[in-house]
Amino acid sequence: MDNANTLDRIIEIPKFYGSLAGMLKKFDKYARQDAFKGSSLEEFESWRVQARRILWELLGLHRMENCPLEPVTEERITLDSGIVREKVIIQVEPETYMPMYILIPTPETVVRADSGMPRCFLALPGHQGAGKYSVAGCYDIPAVKDKIEYFNYDYGMQLAKRGYVALCPDCRGFGERRDENMRGLDEKNFLTSSCFHLAHMAEPIGETVAGMCTWDAMRLIDYVYERGEWDTDSLGAIGFSGGGMQVYWLAAMDERIKQCIISGYLYGYKDSLMILNGNCNCNYVPHLWEHFDMGDIASLIAPRPLAVQSCRDDHLNGSRGLENVYEQMEIVKAAYHLYGEESYPIHDIREGRHCWHEELLDVALSALQKGVERQKG
Repeated sequence: MDNANTLDRIIEIPKFYGSLAGMLKKFDKYARQDAFKGSSLEEFESWRVQARRILWELLGLHRMENCPLEPVTEERITLDSGIVREKVIIQVEPETYMPMYILIPTPETVVRADSGMPRCFLALPGHQGAGKYSVAGCYDIPAVKDKIEYFNYDYGMQLAKRGYVALCPDCRGFGERRDENMRGLDEKNFLTSSCFHLAHMAEPIGETVAGMCTWDAMRLIDYVYERGEWDTDSLGAIGFSGGGMQVYWLAAMDERIKQCIISGYLYGYKDSLMILNGNCNCNYVPHLWEHFDMGDIASLIAPRPLAVQSCRDDHLNGSRGLENVYEQMEIVKAAYHLYGEESYPIHDIREGRHCWHEELLDVALSALQKGVERQKG
């Protein structure tokens, strides 16, 4: 229907009376009430305990239910590259399951810890890539291949080619975990997630999509420990976009993650989630902004090795661009400074749009590992 025909059926409204201006004032009035206000390491570590307690409740993690993992290996194949790909399903809550692909590098390329055990990363998926299929490099699926080419999305496979075991799960609402409303046999349903429907199920009973994803990633760590084949002293996590969001929450809440890479997800809430309020439901946690901004939460990762990647023209940075990112990174850097840790966070700036840039792996993997070894020593 063209614009002329549309105006035959409605009227043109000359002035609108929306809510954003008022909400922005409320943000300035009420936001970030529990940010760290001290100046010493002792004060920061005391604050960290309280901050995690608040976040545990806000995310709804107190509602999550533990259970046996009961892992089932459904598939084990060797790809043309020589990399072994397993498909494993674990139980993360009673009757709630997480499928994953595990990419195991060839013996001659595997990167080993001092213990002799292979090093591994959780490679958590973002949006628009069909969950694990893009991250694990399923190039044989045409729609997935297109997304890999557009976002450089196959960072799980990129890690495996560099000798790291990569665990590439479907987070809730993605891939094989899409809920009923998003199971249609079309490309859009296949590539996208059911976060909208999950949020409508979760929030009225005190849970959140971000909390579900955080819990499930914690159970994935449990699986790594239970399986016992890979080094846990250097366990890493990597994610782009919505995968970066999951890494951010996971590393902030679970110190079993020893090093992490967050791409396309670390900026101020006001610019990037209030003004840009059409983002996915998984970004929104009730009452969160009253307590913390994104930099406050990311500072909980300190002093563990952290690399953050930002793209200059990423629309998710908001109208102020990288300035919105730099403000949050300063909060994170201040936390690392309290530990006398000046090597982290690494902040990798790339040109262009919202996209993962593989070059960071060649820059960051050795630098992050040096930090892990230094902190162990």
